[in-house]
Amino acid sequence: MPARPLVGVPACARTVNDWPVHTTLDKYVRGVVDGAGAMAMLIPALGGLVDPDDLAGRLDGLFLTGSPSNVEPRQYGGGPELSAPPHDPMRDDAVLPLIRACVRRGVPVFGVCRGLQEMNVAFGGTLHPRVHDVAGKQDHRGGPGTTEEKYRLKHSVRFTPGGLMERIAGTSEAMVNSLHGQGIDRLAPGLVVEGEAPDGIVEAVRVADAPVFALTVQWHPEYRFWEDPLSTALFRAFGEAVAARAAKSPSRVAA
Repeated sequence: MPARPLVGVPACARTVNDWPVHTTLDKYVRGVVDGAGAMAMLIPALGGLVDPDDLAGRLDGLFLTGSPSNVEPRQYGGGPELSAPPHDPMRDDAVLPLIRACVRRGVPVFGVCRGLQEMNVAFGGTLHPRVHDVAGKQDHRGGPGTTEEKYRLKHSVRFTPGGLMERIAGTSEAMVNSLHGQGIDRLAPGLVVEGEAPDGIVEAVRVADAPVFALTVQWHPEYRFWEDPLSTALFRAFGEAVAARAAKSPSRVAA
């Protein structure tokens, strides 16, 4: 059996029973393995100990997961008034440079929820720390209830005409779930909006001049991705880009 392409999945730094752990949820791993046809490799949240260029040279893809934590405002020039805990500074310090290194080296990148926020911050954008407190914006948090209730389809996203998301979706608009507190405020230079919610919150972006797939979305397509045509199509598109990267550099040589 041929080796599967290798996709890095950043972990979150947490404490469980007084022990520091590096963790991610199974749904993200399954999205990479079953949805994209690759092998997931957990990237520990070790801050500056992660060498972004070295790691990017070993990967065929990077999948940016969601998380209960929010990007620290110091990463985009904000002060303590923008703080919206919990935070994960070790993940921030590891992942933001890695995103830039992967895009620069032609490693496909796909991100969800926190991943979209990380992509925007990595390239110089800013965030609303609490979208639900912004005048004219709806509450994009998941709310109370069971897991299934939290992940219900909540609002529509209209895709940019002729854009990548519209081509992947095969339609101009789709319903998505919504479980985030932060959102894009100022779009980073070099990013292109691929979809927006009815209240104007950016729901999908891509890197304009990336040589390969570099797309992030604000919702959670990994949740039961096999039940939703759009979610399935997103992971398939990412998987195809990852496979193409692996085929061109099977020995993971420097780009």
